[in-house]
Amino acid sequence: MDQHLYNTGLIGNCSYIAHIEQNTNISWLCLPRFDSDFLFGGMLDKEKGGKFTILPQNGGYSSSQSYLENTNILQTKIQNSHGEVYRVTDFAPRFFNYDRYYKPLMVVRKIEPLIGEPRIKISCIPTTNYGEKKLTSIPGSNHIRYAGMDQEIRLTTNCSITYILEGKDFRIHKPIYLVLTYGRPLEAPIESTVERFLQSTTQYWRRWVKSTSIPDFNQRLVVRSSLVLKIHQYEDTGAIIAASTTSLPESPRSGRNWDYRYCWMRDAYYTLNVFNQLGHFEELERYFEFIQNLPTDKNGRYQPLYAITGSSILEEVVCDLEGYKGNQPVRFGNQAYTHVQNDLYGQVLVSLLPLYSDKRFIESEKSHSKPFINNLLDKIEETMDEKDAGLWEFRNLQQQHCYTFLFHWAGASSAIKIADRMGDKEMRSKALRLQHLAKEKIEACYVPELKAYAQAMGTKNMDASTLQLITMGYFGDDTERANNHLLALEKELLAKDYLFYRYKHQDDFGEPETTFLICAFWYIEALACVNRLDEAKEGFEKLSKYCNHLRLFSEDVDQKTGSQWGNFPQTYSHVGLMNAAYRIDKKMDRPNFL
Repeated sequence: MDQHLYNTGLIGNCSYIAHIEQNTNISWLCLPRFDSDFLFGGMLDKEKGGKFTILPQNGGYSSSQSYLENTNILQTKIQNSHGEVYRVTDFAPRFFNYDRYYKPLMVVRKIEPLIGEPRIKISCIPTTNYGEKKLTSIPGSNHIRYAGMDQEIRLTTNCSITYILEGKDFRIHKPIYLVLTYGRPLEAPIESTVERFLQSTTQYWRRWVKSTSIPDFNQRLVVRSSLVLKIHQYEDTGAIIAASTTSLPESPRSGRNWDYRYCWMRDAYYTLNVFNQLGHFEELERYFEFIQNLPTDKNGRYQPLYAITGSSILEEVVCDLEGYKGNQPVRFGNQAYTHVQNDLYGQVLVSLLPLYSDKRFIESEKSHSKPFINNLLDKIEETMDEKDAGLWEFRNLQQQHCYTFLFHWAGASSAIKIADRMGDKEMRSKALRLQHLAKEKIEACYVPELKAYAQAMGTKNMDASTLQLITMGYFGDDTERANNHLLALEKELLAKDYLFYRYKHQDDFGEPETTFLICAFWYIEALACVNRLDEAKEGFEKLSKYCNHLRLFSEDVDQKTGSQWGNFPQTYSHVGLMNAAYRIDKKMDRPNFL
């Protein structure tokens, strides 16, 4: 079987994300937000999804794609059949301007000839209403207006708009600029404005990378992952999405096609943990503001995921689209918002711990959150005996999951430290009691004959999420228990090249066919924790090859073919990579002068 890789890069500015294929097509762009209707959706339907391409006149070409070093600026190089070469530079403007970040709803494309004077054809066909309607092209003086939406869509350019409207090819001998805007159009001189935006955006990203605390181990991968993670935060509210795509299948024809353009409170914990290690607290503070404004039900309980606006209703609908490589259904919205997933309360507490443990945050930035912390502890107490859908969001299986109890334990442990910082004896006493109760529940998941902890109470099914009993320090100094647990998980769930299954038992859709990449990186972390460092380093190197041409990682990997599947790129996977790199780097214990 052929190896399947996602043949796209992405650009973004914390307002939107666009996916760009190696054929220059913008195959996925939702505006004005990550979770909006798509303007270009060729990723899910080549006919209804429209397109935005810049291709040679005769169609024969080769291409390559790379990021401008240490930025989220994407460059696609095209060589036509005559040996002529041009480059398309795509970016989402982002830079500091007038004491705030300038991040407009604007896609900028710069086309420049590198060898010869190649002939190109520009096709821009945006759509609306989930592909049911193509926008109407209306020519202006130096722009094309696309009518049919509430907001104006405009393509401003310094080339002939007639050539674009009539689909004619033309020769380029100087840079061509294309600026696609949503809402407010570009009114300034296009050549000088784009060049200024490009320079400012390049400087912004490179300064951002320089301000990060990057480990020595595998720096290139960690830098790229950090840049990917950054643009998955919707800066306006602080929400962090799991992925910018929907309905990319976990495996072909599996029906496991989900919309991941939302903020899972669980995923955000892992992402914020990494931002904390990077030394970027701005993202943590923004997220704290987001969760403080989230709605709860009448009992004060949170749901597992929310829209990036904080909305609690994410009704799941199926659209009449052909799907990625024919994989249906195509879903918008996510029914998981109705699930009970109780691990989230502990995860929010663990996420917020740096606000209290790091002296760079002053007291006025955190003292008002005492009722918020107490409410999270109340919810841990209320849900301690409750069955839930668990980390993997089983739709028809409710259990008392070990992973949920682990985060009850971790959340209570974090609350103890927070209470100490606040000097709140009552909060500390409650957190200590809940920590003890959660530990009893975790121990109830222990299977003596396996010398390991099962997925849930009353079952012997192994689950990769319990690797975090090791990585989160539950076993303390008891290396024997940690090693025994790891051996049992390896025996049941380890695939080739250090890939790892989430679980092997039947779920709502049958037995899982692909491995889950973050589980593999959890495994690498666990190996480092139990001092199997050579294996951890070897495993990291092997896992790092399961990326696409731009070092971007998917959600799932087919262990037989090495194919990428699931939504892409997946913040979970990049977070797992970074945490594994940090863990290995710390274990290697390099002297400071090396």
